[in-house]
Amino acid sequence: MNTKLHIGKRCFDLAGNRVYIMGILNVTPDSFSDGGKFQEADAALRHVEQMVCEGADIIDIGGESTRPGYQHIEEAEEIERVSEVLRAVKERFDVPVSVDTYKWRVMDALLKEGADLANDIWGLRYGKFSGEEDHMAEVIAKHHVPAVLMHNDALPRKAEERTEELYTLCCADARERDDVILRVRNGLLDSVKIALSAGITEDRIILDPGVGFAKTQEENLAVLKRVGELTDLEYPVLMAASRKSVIGNALNLPPEEREEGTIVTSVLSAMAGCKFVRVHDVAKNRRALDMTGAILNP
Repeated sequence: MNTKLHIGKRCFDLAGNRVYIMGILNVTPDSFSDGGKFQEADAALRHVEQMVCEGADIIDIGGESTRPGYQHIEEAEEIERVSEVLRAVKERFDVPVSVDTYKWRVMDALLKEGADLANDIWGLRYGKFSGEEDHMAEVIAKHHVPAVLMHNDALPRKAEERTEELYTLCCADARERDDVILRVRNGLLDSVKIALSAGITEDRIILDPGVGFAKTQEENLAVLKRVGELTDLEYPVLMAASRKSVIGNALNLPPEEREEGTIVTSVLSAMAGCKFVRVHDVAKNRRALDMTGAILNP
């Protein structure tokens, strides 16, 4: 693994023990946890200020929800939602800003606006599974920014909805059907191959195992338990499990009551060697990660 990762003006030390926090800012009306809370620019900026003060190392802005059953929006609307907040954050805060979108035209527009990091929930493979035109890899390479490549595919979250045709599309062989970590690992390596072919350099790649996407409850738990098996891929790993349904299903709790479960996933991810976590509540996760570091590296 490269020991340094440059995002915007900041250099992240990957050889050290610190786990960096990506704070979530959803400027959407329908995100599963905080939909509608930060649509207005002033509210969004107050929340960014709070997250930065609490220890956020990156701010991740999303303009379209990706929760189950989310409503697709037009590219122009997504760009409009995000661009005003993006510009204001860049003007007022000295923190790298990530853009969370799978649409290559949206990504291109927002990277032109000054975003420092591309966060793609399809790991550059949206075109493969949708059949639509997709130039995400080329866009990211053109702007010379790092990218978070998340594992995702076309398998439904419910096992009973999976068909032989979908398994053939998403799995190289029968082993991937039975071992979600192998499927995630090979999917991420496919994303890396696409990235490198497009000109995204190795020192600009972060991997995300995609908890909550194209996985059953049991598979999500397995990814959380075995994420350490992905840290030998020589790329920094980001865990993004904050308040997700895997926690709600395990604890039978609504999104606003899943913070303790989120903290557990952050601590386990740190112990497994992840270098980044993406969370809603920065302060509590920062304290938990600092305590984990104090115990593991006194």
